[in-house]
Amino acid sequence: MEEHNKIIGAVVLITLLVIFIGFFNPIAIVGVGERGVKVTLGRVSPTSYTEGVHFVMPFISSIKNMNVKTQKNNVETSVYTKDIQQAKINYVLNYNLQPENAHNMYREVGMNYLETVVTPVVEGTIKDVIGKWNAQDLVANREKATTEILIKLQEHLAPRYINVTDFQMTALSYSGVFEKAIENKVTAQQEALRAQNKTVQIQEEAKQKLISAEAEAKSMSIRANALTKNRALVEYEAVQKWDGKLPSYMLGNSVPFINIANKK
Repeated sequence: MEEHNKIIGAVVLITLLVIFIGFFNPIAIVGVGERGVKVTLGRVSPTSYTEGVHFVMPFISSIKNMNVKTQKNNVETSVYTKDIQQAKINYVLNYNLQPENAHNMYREVGMNYLETVVTPVVEGTIKDVIGKWNAQDLVANREKATTEILIKLQEHLAPRYINVTDFQMTALSYSGVFEKAIENKVTAQQEALRAQNKTVQIQEEAKQKLISAEAEAKSMSIRANALTKNRALVEYEAVQKWDGKLPSYMLGNSVPFINIANKK
């Protein structure tokens, strides 16, 4: 009988314990990739609780779980460039709540820190950096602008308990009118470059012709001078050009290129 009473007592005790746990819930579980923030009578704990099971006083304390995993935020926003051109930018932001400062974030901001802290800083930083570039220059220097934005975000958000691990500007576009204007400008520049190259080519060809003509003139001058001074060379040149036929009319008995008056 005594043994039977002990069993009944144990069952009752376990039942009461289960009811107590189920109703009052004194156990809090912090999951993987989370940090727990204990709040006791409205006061936030001075440390963050790691993953695992934690006991709290029902009706007095509770644990709020904060996500500290890396989160990805894909956003489209509109900004203005230095030359007042509206640009649409798609960007991806990777960030996470600093695990060791989860309790500080909860105390100062609360659970909704993305809208309260992260987004305003990101939008402001993007506008600040993009506003330094003219629209066409930004297209050619997108990677440079992206790197500058990432560095500034890390500097601005780290003191506010957010680690920024990556920032990528995935798309950049302007109005159709401006895109067409850029295309026309690039085309004009390419045409101007082709015209410039053609001009250089023509100038070079003219230069070569001038050099050739100067060389030919110099050669003719040398030959003319030599022919003037040497009659035999004159006859030699004539023989080089003679086709072997006698002229139809000759004065006297003269024969071309034969000098019958040999003077010694």
